[in-house]
Amino acid sequence: MRAVVQRVNSASVTIDGGVAGKIGRGYLVLLGVGQADTELEADKLWGKLRGLRINDDANGKTNLALADVDGEVLVVSQFTLYADCRRGRRPSFTAAGAPDMANALYEYFVSLVREDVPHVATGRFGADMQVDLVNDGPFTIVLDTDEL
Repeated sequence: MRAVVQRVNSASVTIDGGVAGKIGRGYLVLLGVGQADTELEADKLWGKLRGLRINDDANGKTNLALADVDGEVLVVSQFTLYADCRRGRRPSFTAAGAPDMANALYEYFVSLVREDVPHVATGRFGADMQVDLVNDGPFTIVLDTDEL
């Protein structure tokens, strides 16, 4: 699994002109599922992300985890994180998980987040979505379970 995690002051996702989900301070997680991913990768990814100390403390140092700041989470599926641009100019997405499997793992990941975070919002798997955010910092991290 791959995730682009942005620390945000606010974020929202719009589908068909209506807001599907929105959060205040917390993390926007763009989540991609690869062909070989399982629930084990989702567990590993959330375990890492949940404990990351990427929020500012009273001294402006990145010492606090999501729970320490009562952060919220917006999770948006993003198969394009598995784009392969090594050949030509048109990306290949063959490394992305098949839709049914990827959706199941996306939903599983969201369920893990909901166990720990009081306010979790989502997009809709496979939908054409518009994401708006106010990045805090800016602070953006890329996580890949192949490298954790």
